[in-house]
Amino acid sequence: MRGLITWLLQVAAVTRFGLMSVPRRLGSVAATVIGIAGVVAVLVGILSMAIGFTQAMTASGSEDRAIILRSGADSEMVSGLDHEATRVIADAPGVARGSNGPLSSAELYVMINVPKRSTGTDANVPLRGVDLAALQVRGNIKILEGRVNEPGKNEVIAGVGAAQEFDGLEIGKTIKVGQSQVGQSQWPVVGIFSAGGGTAESEIWTDAHLLQGAFARQDTYQSVYVKLNSAGAFQAFKDALTSDPRLNVKVQRESEYFSEHSVVLTELIDTLGVLIASLMAVGAVFGALNTMYSAVAARTREIATLRALGFGGGAIVVSLMLESLALALAGGCLGGGLAWLAFNNFHTSTMNWQSFSQVAFAFRVTPGLLLEGMTWAAGIGLIGGLFPAIRAARLPIAAALREL
Repeated sequence: MRGLITWLLQVAAVTRFGLMSVPRRLGSVAATVIGIAGVVAVLVGILSMAIGFTQAMTASGSEDRAIILRSGADSEMVSGLDHEATRVIADAPGVARGSNGPLSSAELYVMINVPKRSTGTDANVPLRGVDLAALQVRGNIKILEGRVNEPGKNEVIAGVGAAQEFDGLEIGKTIKVGQSQVGQSQWPVVGIFSAGGGTAESEIWTDAHLLQGAFARQDTYQSVYVKLNSAGAFQAFKDALTSDPRLNVKVQRESEYFSEHSVVLTELIDTLGVLIASLMAVGAVFGALNTMYSAVAARTREIATLRALGFGGGAIVVSLMLESLALALAGGCLGGGLAWLAFNNFHTSTMNWQSFSQVAFAFRVTPGLLLEGMTWAAGIGLIGGLFPAIRAARLPIAAALREL
């Protein structure tokens, strides 16, 4: 026990001496800290985009809501349901009921071009036609400004994310709705709504029946959203629909549907983020190596003196690695702080490649992501300090005392 305490005191003493010498080699230390900070900032910044996008998608889903598409369709864009099918779905067992009937919304999903505020270029923004029950089905829709569009009137309401990212979606402005061959008309924006941070905030909503006429869709829909009596009612509801000979449908929990639609982009962002950070980390490791080799060279006589006084080689190795780790963690804290200031709650939009529509979302720098960045910083510091520490411990005492 006494030997362990002695060894720990040796480690603490050497580490203290090393950290006190940092001001004498401020240039190389600053380069290493800034290099590691850059790695952490880039890693956290890129991955915060993936987390923000995933949160926007998962916030859209609920276990007690279901979405029904045509069998074989993987998104609303390629789905199609006739009016009779939507009526059968609304009357299925397990569907919750409100004062005006089943909580079921047969919906139409089309894309319109709306210019981005940042670039002025047109982007695909979803225009969704919904039934009267849509707000009750979703349950998390809140009107932030203005009012709900009136059924039977050429009016739209815009999600708060879409209103922030795209031009011309303020209350009182108008947007062009309809196909050119049918004839476009200007529909006013009468309200701005939130949806608990979900993807509906990236959409524009209007009356489904009017949208059918504007895009010559007759009496067809692309999806049906339903509110179930409970999350446990899903399986019976699904079995009833998939076994009904009048229907040819695919039934999913809303949470499962949106989770699937976040996979492609999230995996792409994660892969690119780790790849870029890895390349930068290689440079940061060499920077740490250079710093610690310089530290060993500058303290050759000091290290040899400590060895001559009885300090063990193991204590020297551990103390130098702790010094390198401390510098790396300082860089990690700096990089994490910069990433949080620059990226957290930064609003943007990107293409959802499974629906080919723009999704507005905010970057999210979470505690877990900051911890991951610090882990990368610690790894860089330990690798960068290992070989210089081993070299210092192996210095011949007599030869080292003759240096300088």
